[in-house]
Amino acid sequence: MHNKASLFPTDSTGITSPAAAQQDASEYSDLTESVGFTRSTVNVISTDVRKLHNNILNREWRQDTVRRSKQGVQSLLDDISDLGFSWNDVARLSGVSVPAVRKWRRGGQASGDNRMKLAALLAACDILGRHFMVEEVASWFETPMPETPITPMDLYCANRVDLVFELASANMESREILDEFDPNWRKRYDSPFEVVEGEDGTSSIQLKESR
Repeated sequence: MHNKASLFPTDSTGITSPAAAQQDASEYSDLTESVGFTRSTVNVISTDVRKLHNNILNREWRQDTVRRSKQGVQSLLDDISDLGFSWNDVARLSGVSVPAVRKWRRGGQASGDNRMKLAALLAACDILGRHFMVEEVASWFETPMPETPITPMDLYCANRVDLVFELASANMESREILDEFDPNWRKRYDSPFEVVEGEDGTSSIQLKESR
């Protein structure tokens, strides 16, 4: 029968040698220092890579926006409609009124700034499909994040297209994205109800304070 491995080496009497224990502790200390340094380095690199990725995505988005802006307003609206967005969505995402969008649909002129907003929305959708394989993008924009009613559309309307891309990429946990978007989201959207499983295995909803 083999003896179980000891944390520290022992002599023939089974007693740990002080010198051996000191040497082993020193090795662990060096290893802890080395691994800790590597972990810190990885964290720094991860942060730097995220910033670089976001910067490149932002540049690509702006370049695609310029490319899309060469289309006429009617063409932009047609492409947006083909993606499944309602005119209410278009108005909200562009920061204009619904009557303004209807006017454009009837051939009315849009300002250069509003034309760029339409182009920017399409450019963002292009990137979501091209890099992050988002299908049915209009529906995805309306899909709430876990634990909150916050949607990608809310992020976009708050000028946080970077977080829209982060969410689509799945490189960040949704909670991390929410923390960056709204640090108070837990309090703001905390539900007074909870799901409780009974002894018979059935689930019920009840007030948290009633327990």
